[in-house]
Amino acid sequence: MLKRWGAVIQNNYRTPSITLVKGKGVVVTDADGKTYLDFLGGIATSVLGHAHPVVVKAVTKQISTLSHVSNLYAHPNAIALAQRLVEMTGQKSAKVFFCQSGAEANEAALKLSRRTGKVRVVAAQDAFHGRTMGALSLTGQPSKREPFLPLLKGVNHIPYGQIEAMRKAVTKKTAMVIIEPIMGEAGVIVPPVDYLCQLRALCDEKGALLVIDAVQTGMGRTGDWFGYEYSGITPDVITLAKGLGGGLPLGAMIALGKAADLFQPGDHGSTFGGNPVTTAASLAAIDFITSKKILRKVRKQGESLIQELALIPGVKQVRGAGLLLGIELESLKAGDIADALQEAGVLVNAANLTTIRIAPALIVSDLQINRFISTFKKVIADAK
Repeated sequence: MLKRWGAVIQNNYRTPSITLVKGKGVVVTDADGKTYLDFLGGIATSVLGHAHPVVVKAVTKQISTLSHVSNLYAHPNAIALAQRLVEMTGQKSAKVFFCQSGAEANEAALKLSRRTGKVRVVAAQDAFHGRTMGALSLTGQPSKREPFLPLLKGVNHIPYGQIEAMRKAVTKKTAMVIIEPIMGEAGVIVPPVDYLCQLRALCDEKGALLVIDAVQTGMGRTGDWFGYEYSGITPDVITLAKGLGGGLPLGAMIALGKAADLFQPGDHGSTFGGNPVTTAASLAAIDFITSKKILRKVRKQGESLIQELALIPGVKQVRGAGLLLGIELESLKAGDIADALQEAGVLVNAANLTTIRIAPALIVSDLQINRFISTFKKVIADAK
């Protein structure tokens, strides 16, 4: 099957080493019948794992009733999901725009910021906000940006987590500051505990929108719905995708306060945004996470993972929150360890040369976590 990949798929991805054909919960199976413990979750997307009964039931019911309406008509699921997201923010003023991906959500936030009458943007070095031209302009990774220059002008990238650098960069001419509560693609980087609070005050002082990119940290991944809640701030904009659709493609840009009224009719749109089927999956996932008190479980499991993994010889540091963790290796190459883990039946991601990223489904069991830890420990020992 993989022999056909290069003949029909463009060369923007390297040829995968395995082909996955089915999954159940946190376990996936490849075309050769080998099973794997999925500790990447579609890169923090499959919050309830694979083929979860509540998602399957919701999607099956919806697609047999109404599959698509475009943005010309309303349907109950989009309204209900928007209401749930507004409730999660704790701000009755919030309003939602639906799309399909994180890049689209950040494009929407970028366009929204132009409605302030200003055009300058401040983002973080090494941040990842997507690969479309606007989102790529926000992304602070030169390797992804340089082949496609020139990008949007007026975007300033400054060091992540350094509030003094932000104070120098953010001015009265800044339309928005976009920041990840935890930088995922950069290697699961956590800012100082007071960083978001100070950034909120700075944006208030300068009149800039504060945009929280919760694409990777969102939907319970860190043990909170969006990942910034610990700071006590209220953003002007929240962008979501990945886990929002319960494994299906769904994104959202939530604007709060005065920002909620910046878009006017005709300013922006998405044909598939807020699709009946994807919003049905999202509602089912949110209901399950809420009813089963999954967020509390995620926080507890994250704390345990950080403690256990930090004790393994060869591990320099463990960063993150909940079930979004970066395991920094002392000397071993992350790519080699990721390959060895795959061979041992565990799927993870090498976020960079020295960091293994894990983001398993929020339904992962303690038994599966223990299996991951023991396999990781053995792979590290064998590689040294």
